[in-house]
Amino acid sequence: MQIMRWGTDHPSITGTIPDINLKSWGLVVDGEVERPLKLMWTDFARISTVNSVSDFHCVEGWSVLDCRWEGVLFSNITSQAKPKKGAKYVLFECADGYTTSFAQDELMGDNVLLATKLNGKILEKGLGFPLRLVVPGKYAYKSALWLTRIHFSSKNKLGYWEERGYSNTADVWKNDRFSK
Repeated sequence: MQIMRWGTDHPSITGTIPDINLKSWGLVVDGEVERPLKLMWTDFARISTVNSVSDFHCVEGWSVLDCRWEGVLFSNITSQAKPKKGAKYVLFECADGYTTSFAQDELMGDNVLLATKLNGKILEKGLGFPLRLVVPGKYAYKSALWLTRIHFSSKNKLGYWEERGYSNTADVWKNDRFSK
């Protein structure tokens, strides 16, 4: 299938694409965890990766089918950080200030990735370089670009679009686009 240009699946909330330097980029995993992490790019790049094929759906009504993602399973990061028993929610923060959140159990599937590649190529800047979240079955605004932090908590905090009326569950198959 031909892949269309889709670098604006949720454009930067600042209006510009962050210019990320891999020498200084890091992923912080913190909050209610037994083992907080700060993974610099060289650390992250050493974690084993998997491939996953899934469709990508925008809340505006378009889709890209059969995307071949490569990245680290979210469950791998969870097993390293060891969230505390009460930490049922996860907030993702991005280099441009964007946020999104999930119940932790929604992220434990074998197709939820912290992706570094799409269709065999390193992510383009407009698609989230160097790291983006990919959660198949959820609308694209939940697949945060330019990840910098994963925060575990016992309380759910709504993300950027969820605070503005979009659904927090964002289930594509239920056409769950907006808050009730």
